[in-house]
Amino acid sequence: MSIRHGLLALLERGPRYGSQLRTEFESRTGSTWPLNVGQVYTTLARLERDGLVAPGGEDPAGHTLYAITDTGRAELHQWYERPVDRTNPPRDELSIKLAMAVGAPGVDIRAVIQSQRHATIQAMQDYTRLKAQALAAIESGKTHERDDIAWLLVLEQLIFQTEAEARWLDHCEARLVRLSRSAVGAAGEPAPPSGEPGPPPATTPASGPVAAATTEPSRTARLRRR
Repeated sequence: MSIRHGLLALLERGPRYGSQLRTEFESRTGSTWPLNVGQVYTTLARLERDGLVAPGGEDPAGHTLYAITDTGRAELHQWYERPVDRTNPPRDELSIKLAMAVGAPGVDIRAVIQSQRHATIQAMQDYTRLKAQALAAIESGKTHERDDIAWLLVLEQLIFQTEAEARWLDHCEARLVRLSRSAVGAAGEPAPPSGEPGPPPATTPASGPVAAATTEPSRTARLRRR
């Protein structure tokens, strides 16, 4: 998430001060990407340096307000129009962990995969429960605030992401099984019969409703701060 452009988007709605920007940013994203005030003010200082925001006076409580400039507004709309660059994907801890676990002495990589799969499915159940709550609030007419709709979109992205992660973990396990069989065959030992059952099927469907969430309290369920 571009904090720089996220703050510009909030400032386009009117002048804001640092703590207010942090609160609105977290509300819009359901606290999925929490910010601290120091991070906000550091970003504001850079935006001011680049001519994208300017001090806009003070509010009645004496807070320094920041306002978006015409240059900042142009930069924001270019960001909206520009596809997200995927040539330098962000580092993913899970990918790095599995890459390091391959061949590591004393590490059962299949156990690592199974442990992660359990956590991934739990997270997906939590996200799905939160999505159902958000949809119920919106469809009941109790709320149509942009923050609630934005939170729903963020939740759906998290659901799709965890579904993809679960499928990828199944793929990794199946790949390791096939490579293990190939290695056994190359060593001159008899390989398992071709009709031998393969690895267990995917633990989650590619689409469709997710199983009901467990009743254990989860840190994921506390993402949405009211």
